Amino acid sequence: MAFVILDPCQSEKSGECVSVCPVDCIEEGPDQFYIDPDICIDCGACKAVCPVDAIEEEYDITEEQEVFLEKAEAFFANK
Repeated sequence: MAFVILDPCQSEKSGECVSVCPVDCIEEGPDQFYIDPDICIDCGACKAVCPVDAIEEEYDITEEQEVFLEKAEAFFANK
């Protein structure tokens, strides 16, 4: 499982999550930050520091929020 950054990040993009990630799997994209689901170790450090509560575990996201997991997968597939 991985963590997913959701829509509150699109209006904030504060970036505290990047510096606390022990495996450097979070990168800034054009509209928000993204977590690489292939690298994320599911530690939760990013979720704990997010000031806008934009980060959820993959298995906790709703069907409507799955688009954010797909966006992250597409962002890192193009790297």
